[in-house]
Amino acid sequence: MNDICLFCKIIAKEIPSSKVYEDENCYAFLDLHPVNIGHTLLVPKKHSANLYEMDNETLAILAPVIKKVAIAVKSALNADGINIEMNNDPIAGQIIFHSHIHIVPRFEGDGFRHWRGARDYREGEMNEVAQKISSTI
Repeated sequence: MNDICLFCKIIAKEIPSSKVYEDENCYAFLDLHPVNIGHTLLVPKKHSANLYEMDNETLAILAPVIKKVAIAVKSALNADGINIEMNNDPIAGQIIFHSHIHIVPRFEGDGFRHWRGARDYREGEMNEVAQKISSTI
């Protein structure tokens, strides 16, 4: 295998995938290890490691495709809802370093739960954190 990333090889058809959508900019296929059946990955054909490296043009192209694929997944599988997720950096769960969006169908009682360990802000902390973030934008 060469130094091209796994998703670039899938896009180039060097590695088989279960394609659900493709256009000149994007490729969507089923995740091999789905959270739920129908879990789809949407990848831009233009390589970037993560959201931080993705150019704004590619990001703008992805948005309507995310919507299109999410609606198709929900409809085709009669899902009760959809989660849209993007992991950036290893600590956030990213294991393939080619930008990709997870489109995960959700079903009542599927057992998939978010935000375990959520915590409340201490007094004054929320405003302090908001200020730190807004000052870097």
